[in-house]
Amino acid sequence: MPLRSPIEYKALWEVDRIGRASRLVAEALLALREESQPGVRTEDLDRFAEALLVRRGARPAFKGYRGYPFTLCTSVNEEVVHGLPSERRLQKGDILSLDLGAIVDGYYGDAAITIAVGEVSPEASRLLQVTREALHCGIAQAVAGHYLTDISHAVQRHVESNGFSVVRIFVGHGIGKALHEEPQIPNFGPQGHGPLLKPGMVLAIEPMVNAGTHEVIILEDRWTAVSQDRSLSAHFEHTVAITENGPEILTISESGEGW
Repeated sequence: MPLRSPIEYKALWEVDRIGRASRLVAEALLALREESQPGVRTEDLDRFAEALLVRRGARPAFKGYRGYPFTLCTSVNEEVVHGLPSERRLQKGDILSLDLGAIVDGYYGDAAITIAVGEVSPEASRLLQVTREALHCGIAQAVAGHYLTDISHAVQRHVESNGFSVVRIFVGHGIGKALHEEPQIPNFGPQGHGPLLKPGMVLAIEPMVNAGTHEVIILEDRWTAVSQDRSLSAHFEHTVAITENGPEILTISESGEGW
């Protein structure tokens, strides 16, 4: 088994570069949220995202990564992550997870949101709310002196106390000069394990939550992951820096808007 790379601690100037990429990702996702209306094709959202990033001097982080052919991941309803943009048109009542990454000056930002397309069911609305809350429960534990799985445990506890399931096959990750760096960040597990959190760590924290079982399967396209029981799934993610003064969410727009 190959050895994992060590955790890379970032200097303040590197956090600033990650922050620039992250702010752009946040602004793009907020714009995509407005574009995601009934009747819109997911491939149109992909083109919109790529054009916005390129116009702002960034490169898409996902396009070409391990052969992924698009800028954006668009996961609808039971699709957990890595949904491929297509001619599929959004319908009122859908929930849509949008996952996007950008590269600015050699550094990466990464984030995801799940949005309601028009009016959605009460279950879907609660799933979105609980998943978003779980993300912020995890971020609240991203404090120097805590352990990595303090984040994991906080996410799992909030999700399961609300009757939903944490997806276990996919994890959050470190981020910086590469899209995926050490450490991996599970969304489940006991407190007090894993690496000690220290200033200079930058983490992409990303709960993925199913309304039913936590089990997922990969479709024949070899990308799209769906809940095994086809229950609804939601995904929220922020890029977060560990600082002396607590967690700093980097995927916030210039105006201070986030999710």
